[in-house]
Amino acid sequence: MLTTGRFAPSPTGSLHFGSLVAATASYLAVRQQGGKWLLRIEDLDKPREQPGAANHIIQTLHAYGFEWDDEILFQNQRIPAYHEALAYLQAHTYPCYCSRKHIQQQGHAGEYGWVYPGTCRQQPHVPSKHQHAIRVRTHDQPICFTDAVRGEYCQDLQSELGDFVILRADGLFAYQLAVVVDDAFQGINQVVRGADLLDNTPRQIYLQQLLGLPQPAYAHIPLAANAQGQKLSKQNLAPAIDTHSRVKTLVACLHFLGQPCPAAHEFPDTTTLWDWGIANWNMALVPKIHTQPCNKNGLTP
Repeated sequence: MLTTGRFAPSPTGSLHFGSLVAATASYLAVRQQGGKWLLRIEDLDKPREQPGAANHIIQTLHAYGFEWDDEILFQNQRIPAYHEALAYLQAHTYPCYCSRKHIQQQGHAGEYGWVYPGTCRQQPHVPSKHQHAIRVRTHDQPICFTDAVRGEYCQDLQSELGDFVILRADGLFAYQLAVVVDDAFQGINQVVRGADLLDNTPRQIYLQQLLGLPQPAYAHIPLAANAQGQKLSKQNLAPAIDTHSRVKTLVACLHFLGQPCPAAHEFPDTTTLWDWGIANWNMALVPKIHTQPCNKNGLTP
C-alpha cells in the first residue's frame, strides 16, 4: 500500500519553528517510503484566521523546498462532506444547549479540560431555534492505539472527556470531525504531527469507527518550547521562521528530531539536505520529549 501523509496547518498566523519541525517529520517519514505527501489548509475557524496567512504558509513551505503531491485541499471547500458525515452520525449524536458556564458548574475539570456532565444527553430531540452544539455520545471502554513515538496510549472518552462536540454552537464544524473526514477522503494512512494532538487521537479513532473509516498509523513528535517552557505556538506569539537561513534551520529541525544530521555547512542547498534526510530518516531516533528551548530558527545555544 502506498504511504500517504500530510501536513495540515491552520492559517491563523505564519509558520514558526515548531510548525516546521512537524512538517519536516511528516515529509521525511513519507518520502523515505516513496509515498505521497499532501498539503491541507485547515481554514474552518474563520474568526481566528489571519488574512494572507494561508498564502504565506504555502510560500514559506515552497521556499524551504517542500514538494507536495496533488492540489492543496482547503477545508472551507469541504463543508458538504462534513454535513454528510454529521447526518450519518445522527443516531450517535444529540443537540447540546449547555453554556460553558454551565459545564464548569455541573462538570469537573479533567486532564484534557472540562468533562462534559451529560446534561443534554437524555433530553428529547425537539427542534429548536435556540443556538446549540451537536455532541457525539461516548462510551466507557478505553480506546487504545500504538504511537510510533510515544508507544501505547489509551483514553476512556466517557470518564476522561465526556461526550464531545462535533458541530459548534456557532455553526462551525469541529476539528475532530473535519480531520477524520478529510484524512479518509485524501487516503491518509500515516499521520505525523505534534504531541499536543496526542490526546485528540482517541476521539478521532472513535469517529473513524462510527463512520466506518480506516484508521491511519500515528506518530506524535515532541513539541518545541520557548525559554519559558511554553509550547511554540501562534497563541504564545512564537516568531515566524525566516527564509534567509533555510539550510541551517532545517538542520536544526533534524537535530531537534534526534537525527544525526551533518552540520549546515556540509549542504550546499536545501535539495542536498532533503536528499540526505530522505535517505537517513529514522523514526526510532525521535525523542518522546524535548527540553532544550528553541528560538525562531532552532535550538538556542
